[in-house]
Parts: sequence; structure tokens; C-alpha cells
Amino acid sequence: MIDRKRGQIFLAFLRSGMLCWGGGPASIPFVRREVVVRYAWMNDEEFAEVAAVGNALPGPINTKMAGYIGYKIGGIPGLALAMVGMVVPTAVLMVVLLTTLAHFADQPWAQGMTRAMVPVVGAMMAVMAWQFISIAAKGMGWMATLAQGAVVFALFWFLGLHPAIVLAGLFVWAFVGEKIRGIFRRKPPSEATPPPGDAP
Repeated sequence: MIDRKRGQIFLAFLRSGMLCWGGGPASIPFVRREVVVRYAWMNDEEFAEVAAVGNALPGPINTKMAGYIGYKIGGIPGLALAMVGMVVPTAVLMVVLLTTLAHFADQPWAQGMTRAMVPVVGAMMAVMAWQFISIAAKGMGWMATLAQGAVVFALFWFLGLHPAIVLAGLFVWAFVGEKIRGIFRRKPPSEATPPPGDAP
């Protein structure tokens, strides 16, 4: 059973690595399809957290997600298999293609193929973004979700802040906000239970 699961880890990231066009954030919908839809190793909420943290850390997000998810599902062997499945086949394929087909790079049909994939990847990411927004709205409500989304979009678009800075700010805000709510949830002194010696 363990060997079968490890084989599934390798195949999941092999497929997501080989089928993804463009890499980077464009790989997230492919990884989600394997991890959430096909094998149900995570739900959408867990996957959204992994994608958010992975996007804030340095390095390619697809390899970071492969490493974490592989480790979560299969331990150290799962991590290694996920990384091999994600990285090695596409690296070999890139070497072969660039070695044999480099002289086609200036051909109109090759450039057109690359441009045609851009809206497809954009549509896939838009669908995934809507799914993440729907998940957030279930816990926060639509007004709070849309308001927070607008603020984060403005921070990215107009101020050009790095995702790590925004996520760190959200973590601090959530921690401090919980502490403040905990203070207000405490009973006032007048309602506090009297010591046993003072009881009537």
C-alpha cells in the first residue's frame, strides 16, 4: 500500500510537470488537479494555504509545492519522488527539444503556439482563483473576502509589494486580532466568580 502511494506521488507530479505549459504559477492548477481532485490528498482549503505560502517563499513554486506535498503524503521518500517526477523529466525534455528543435524558434507557427497557450493558462488560473475566493467567503463572508481581496490587489498592483510581505502582514494581523478579541471575550470583574472564601 505504501509503495502504491509513493508511485502515485511520482505519477501525480510527473503529469503536472509534463502537462504544465509555462511553469511557475501556471503549474498550480495542474498540481491541484492531481492533489485535490484525483487523489484527494488535500482539500481546497489546505491546498490554498500551501499555494499561498509557497508563492511567498523564494524559488519556483511548483518545486516547493512538490517537495512539501510529497513529504506530507509519503515522508522523505515521497519528497524525493515528487521532486524527481516534477523536475527531471521536464529538464530532460527541455534539453532534447532545445538541442534538436532550436532552429524552429523563429518560425511563425512556433511563436503562434506559445502565444495561443497564454489565454488558456490565464483562464485556468482565473477558475482556480474563483475557487479560492469561494472557499474564503465560506469562512469570512463575501463582504470581508471582497474587501480584503481589494486591499491585497491594491498592495500588489499599485505598491508592488512582494507576496511575502503581504502574507507576513496578514499573519501578524490575524495573531494580534485574535489576542484583542480574546481580551474582549474575557468576563468583566463584576461577573467574575468570587473566591471560595468570599462565597455567601
